[in-house]
Amino acid sequence: MNIQYKKGVLELCVLSLLKKQDRYGYEISEYLSRHIDIADGTVYPILRKLKSDGLVTTYLSEESGGPPRKYYSLTLLGRSMYDKDCADYLAFAKIVGELLKEERYDKA
Repeated sequence: MNIQYKKGVLELCVLSLLKKQDRYGYEISEYLSRHIDIADGTVYPILRKLKSDGLVTTYLSEESGGPPRKYYSLTLLGRSMYDKDCADYLAFAKIVGELLKEERYDKA
């Protein structure tokens, strides 16, 4: 898959996972790598950017019985940004999908 496709949507995917529930970085990375071919370490710069932008906050939790894990949680701004970006992406994907269908049918 073209890497540019993934770059444009990974931040939205991370926000989507965090909208469902708080998660720690490795959990996010593992989930995404099972569904999208991404390199190790791809998610952490995204998480740092989201935190820097005020879209997520972090907290430590020792619930796992092991060392504390840093969990990420969406802020109100993050939820608002996700809703907007999700709507924008879905509208864009619909337009692209329609264009690609037209292309296929034009060749027939």
